[in-house]
Amino acid sequence: MKSIEIRETGGPSVLQLAERPCPELTGPDDILVKLAAAGVNPIDTKIRSNGPMLPAGFPAVLGCDGAGVVEAVGEAVTRFKPGDEVWFCYGGLGGPVGTYAEYIVLDNHLAQAKPRSIEMVEAAAAPLVLLTAWEALHDRARLHEGHRVLIHAGAGGVGHVAIQLAKAAGARVCTTVSSPEKAAFAHALGAEYCINYQEEDLVGAVMEWTGGQGVDIAFDTVGPAVFRQTIPAMAHYGDLVTILDPGPELDLKEARMRNLRISLELMLTPMLRDVPRARVQQGEILRRCAKLIDRGDLRIHVSETFPLEQAAAAHALLEQGHVTGKLALTSA
Repeated sequence: MKSIEIRETGGPSVLQLAERPCPELTGPDDILVKLAAAGVNPIDTKIRSNGPMLPAGFPAVLGCDGAGVVEAVGEAVTRFKPGDEVWFCYGGLGGPVGTYAEYIVLDNHLAQAKPRSIEMVEAAAAPLVLLTAWEALHDRARLHEGHRVLIHAGAGGVGHVAIQLAKAAGARVCTTVSSPEKAAFAHALGAEYCINYQEEDLVGAVMEWTGGQGVDIAFDTVGPAVFRQTIPAMAHYGDLVTILDPGPELDLKEARMRNLRISLELMLTPMLRDVPRARVQQGEILRRCAKLIDRGDLRIHVSETFPLEQAAAAHALLEQGHVTGKLALTSA
């Protein structure tokens, strides 16, 4: 089978097309999936640049997100049969298992039935960002109807689904964007108020929108500087969640005065630390997101697709920044 692998760290050019044996079922709970597409995520570019996150190391096939058709099932599998369409987040952190390939074998409990109403490309691009946004908003920040929520980078991969998940929960949403075009995109997803961070003061804009109260929940998907800037925009007793390391130079005096709950979100933990309970929970999240997608309350925006062989071009585009929504690779 064709796959894209890395044998050393570096720029996009280290992504090389390779031939590998097609994986085979090794356990009674396994399924063999012929991949139709794979999502491209920032974690992929970080592993390419910094090295695998798992001991399996090099050579490594990248890609955590995938969607495809079940081709074979282990003897204990009752959830799926050949021909079923599935989506999942699995692999891509080190060693030979990843979704930048034509086939993958995984435990059937890690996959879910693909949403019926979307194509394979959209399904493949969705799991990692959906799990990240859901865990951040629902599990970390305890999102409820009526909350005022600030989503940073609302036109990005995580941000554009976070807006929709917050809106579906009955929250009021504001977001940061970098252009009028991205503001229009975010408004169409359900954002009530957009802040152009290149032209407007974040705290001033948030306070104007909230009548001086600040937001109940803020979701940082950008990094330490934005995390720090967000603290004075929070309501007292609010929840501030970040998917990145907030950095060593962090003054939490104002956060403490506001009695903020600060949470860290990493949806990769179940793969990195082998936490079965969390894997089950993530499967339930994907199942619930599929329902939202199929009833029209959640959509996945893929701005551009690349053939598997052009993975390096996809990485180069992603690293330029400002991609709207997601990128995906197609292997069919």
